[in-house]
Amino acid sequence: MKTLTIAISDEKLQQLQKLAQKADMTPEQLLTSQLDKWLNEPEDDFQQVTRYVLEKNRELYQRLS
Repeated sequence: MKTLTIAISDEKLQQLQKLAQKADMTPEQLLTSQLDKWLNEPEDDFQQVTRYVLEKNRELYQRLS
């Protein structure tokens, strides 16, 4: 596993610490869980958008075929 270091303002660090405390997690755990979620969402979002466009335009596609 690799380690990543980022620069964050004091204000944002305080916000992160408060959010982590509310979730009963460390800031590192919170960031890791959110990063995992973010990295897995793009494909899910793409699939949802694709289904929406196909469903919305189903009649048009049928007329064009």
